[in-house]
Order: sequence, then C-alpha cells, then structure tokens
Amino acid sequence: MKLIIISGRSGSGKSTALQALEDLGYYCIDNLPVGLLPSLCEMVLKEPMKGKSGIAISIDARNTSRGLSEFPVIAEKLSESTIKHDIIYLDASQSTLLKRFSATRRRHPLSDEDKGLNEAIQLEKTLLEPMADLADLTIDTTSLTLYELRDVIKHRVAGRRGQEIALLFQSFGFKHGVPMDADLVYDVRCLPNPYWEPSLRKYTGQDKEVIDYLKIQPDVQEMLTDISNYLHKWLPRFENNNRSYLTICIGCTGGQHRSVFLAEALAGHFGQSMDNVLVKHRELSLSG
Repeated sequence: MKLIIISGRSGSGKSTALQALEDLGYYCIDNLPVGLLPSLCEMVLKEPMKGKSGIAISIDARNTSRGLSEFPVIAEKLSESTIKHDIIYLDASQSTLLKRFSATRRRHPLSDEDKGLNEAIQLEKTLLEPMADLADLTIDTTSLTLYELRDVIKHRVAGRRGQEIALLFQSFGFKHGVPMDADLVYDVRCLPNPYWEPSLRKYTGQDKEVIDYLKIQPDVQEMLTDISNYLHKWLPRFENNNRSYLTICIGCTGGQHRSVFLAEALAGHFGQSMDNVLVKHRELSLSG
C-alpha cells in the first residue's frame, strides 16, 4: 500500500491536497503526530486497508517541535520498510501566504500575543525544514487555484504508477522570478525572440505561427537537442538515486514564447517513451 505524506506551511493548500487524495480513494488523516507514524505503518503492514488506493497523512507545524525534528530518523526507517511512500511539500511565497490569511481572516496556528502573522509564517518555515529537506516533490502553490492544485495532486502524485520518475516541464519568465519548486532550470533567453517580430508578438509558443518560426531556428534546435541529451543521460542516475519526481523549468524573458515552445517540445519528446510526463506554463496560466 502506498503512503503519501503531505506537509507545508499553513495556507499553502495542504487541506486541498488531502481532500483531493480522499476523493481519489485514499484513507486520509489530518495532522498526524509524527511519533505515531511508525505505529500507523506497522498497523497497515499487518492489516492492509482493502478498497483503498493508499493512505495519505498531513504533518505540519501543529506537531511538537521535537516531533518535527525527529522526522528524518523516522523517515529513514520508513525507507527501509516495504511501504512505498512519497513526501510532498507544499509552499507559497511569503506575500501570498499573508494575503491568503488576510482574505480568510483565519488565525495562524503559531501566532499569539507575542508573534504576529508575518513572524508566525517565518517561524513555521524554520520548524518545517526537516520535512522540506526530505521532500520527494515540492509544489509551489503561489500561482495555483484550488482546482489547479487538485489537478496537480491527481496527475503528478496519485497518477504516478510504479517506480518510473515523474517529469514536469514548466515554462516561466525570468522577469517574474524562478519557480521555487524547480529541480533543474534552463535559461533560453539567448535564443531568437519572437517577441521582436511584430506579427508574432500577440501569439504564444503554443500557436502555430510561433512554432513555425522557432522550429527553423538552428539555435533553438541545438538547445532542444542538448537539453534532451542531458536528460536522457542523467534521468537514469536520478532514478537510481530514488528520485520520484523531477520539475524541469525552462525560462525565457516573459515566459510566453521560447520557453513555452521548448517545454512543449520536450514534454512531447519524453512523453513518447514515458508515462508520467506533464507540461505547465506558469505565465500563460497567470494571464489566462
């Protein structure tokens, strides 16, 4: 039976992720004390839950600081057991978390008379570092709606089958910052930019006009070949190192043309031989 451990700062979407997994047939437990994780695993090994896709639990800063600090030791023992598990860490930018709490008027679990909201969010980040450091997959929910996050959980987490690594190719614009959940980042700002072609400016890398323009550029094809060759060589090494997920980010200036084209091309190429390949365009999602 598969075990999914969800963690992350308050307001990052842990409840949404857990609800999505519950809808997909997982037995879900919110805010499990870290010290009870070994007992839960032992119980599951003795009495598997029939009819369930797996077990999903959330562990967050409402745990004791001692429990959170002991998580790496417990996780190491869990890795030695027969239970397959993934650790998923959700996070968002500080400003986004502040806005979400202000909008809902919820009290942060770590805030009190001595700590305001901003300080509580910062403290939470420190307390959860043992979880974040061990995450198999980090999801930046800054620009995700609730529905988009549910889709990510459905396709990237619950949809991963077997031991094959799950790939996400994500385009972005450097002027909006590098995605915090990136594992590999490729800078393609050196390539010919369709933005400077007046007739192409209004299109994106998903449109035929831009695709036709970039496909005939030698530098674009060379970049595509080099990135593909690198991944073909090193993906088996990542898998041998027990990597379950890899987020590969392709960045250009605005995240509209070159990065979108390359992310689509790479996803199409690797999707021919792998089952767990997704593509996402951060800036197009924001503008849409």
